[in-house]
Amino acid sequence: MAEEEQQEKQYCRGIQVRAMQFTYDVQQPPLFLDFNLNVAPGSRCLLVGANGSGKTTLLKILAGKHMVGGTDVVRVLNCSAFHDTKLVCSGDLAYLGESWSKNVGSAGEIPLQGDFSAEHMIFGVEGADPERRDKLIELLDIDLQWRMHKVSDGQRRRVQICLGLLYPFKVLLLDEVTVDLDVVTRMDLLDFFKEECEQREATIVYATHIFDGLETWATHLAYIQDGELRRAEKISDVNELKSSTNLLSVVESWLRAETKLEKKSHVQKTSFASSPFFSSRQMAYYR
Repeated sequence: MAEEEQQEKQYCRGIQVRAMQFTYDVQQPPLFLDFNLNVAPGSRCLLVGANGSGKTTLLKILAGKHMVGGTDVVRVLNCSAFHDTKLVCSGDLAYLGESWSKNVGSAGEIPLQGDFSAEHMIFGVEGADPERRDKLIELLDIDLQWRMHKVSDGQRRRVQICLGLLYPFKVLLLDEVTVDLDVVTRMDLLDFFKEECEQREATIVYATHIFDGLETWATHLAYIQDGELRRAEKISDVNELKSSTNLLSVVESWLRAETKLEKKSHVQKTSFASSPFFSSRQMAYYR
């Protein structure tokens, strides 16, 4: 019992998802039904699954972009991810996704494609630590004279990542943010993330389809199949990796096996229609 209480206190400083239910439309079966996930502080958790399995939606729920019923269903740093906006405002919770936006909580999500310089964007962020800012500029090899409407997608992505990391986060949610980066920048960035977790006990959940070098980088792995958490374990406990050092081949085998299975049966939706947290037409609420 004492061990369970200790784990509970530990997860309070990380991520807790308890019996979560979520759908975009009550006329459709729920994407998540009784979904549970715990991520301890200091973890580097890989979120893997096929396209459409729910990875991006889960990250957005954790980032406070979608509301789910109840304030105790999704807890990040022991706060309600949706209701406690101080998480984003303080920089403790950071989200980097596919869209070109400053951060998950910015009003209007400032686009990064206008005719202005990288310097204007990066130095325009108030309260950023100059030493951390300079380190990120060097790490991401950013030319401050870049004009955002003229640079490549990879260069623009570097500026986006820099903006999202200027504040020392406690929880970082990453959705395929390294897809446009070259190999050297990607590996340097992963080393930076590892350092943040080991030195500051920051927590990272990283959804990606690029697995090069992640066998030794990740501490945990969570595998989602069609909205269901099929596996959640330490990377060192993944039995398939004991006979193969290639994470890509292991995940590939899971996804290939998944294609041979029938999709989960439609679930009755009557329980959602009476929920006090959602309208009768749509279950998903957005910021």
